[in-house]
Amino acid sequence: MLIGTLSQKTGCHIETIRYYERIGLLPKPLRTEGGRRVYNNEQIKRLGFICRSRELGFSLDEIRTLLRLVDGKKYTCQEVKIITENHLKDVNKKITDLRRLQKTLADISSQCKGGQVPVCPIIDVLFEE
Repeated sequence: MLIGTLSQKTGCHIETIRYYERIGLLPKPLRTEGGRRVYNNEQIKRLGFICRSRELGFSLDEIRTLLRLVDGKKYTCQEVKIITENHLKDVNKKITDLRRLQKTLADISSQCKGGQVPVCPIIDVLFEE
């Protein structure tokens, strides 16, 4: 499969596929005599894994660690669980931070009457130390 078809099939942009190759997440594919990349089923499956992991918010380093475990065929469910639970802690922290941000923005937005005067309580709050 050529890179354009791979991109369409996975929804992953061509430049992103090339980036994953450059950083070693996706093995470099074979090339035709004309220099075009040709992907096999294992690379397609691996790219799907990478894309799905990114959708779930895993960092590239976390994905690299998971792939290293899979590639070595010596992973345990416990190792994968630890990585996932650490990621879940990060997600929960972000949710907490976003809720705090939501409340703060709602509070300062409620102070603004939206008038045409050059005084704005939102700007005033943003300039506070």
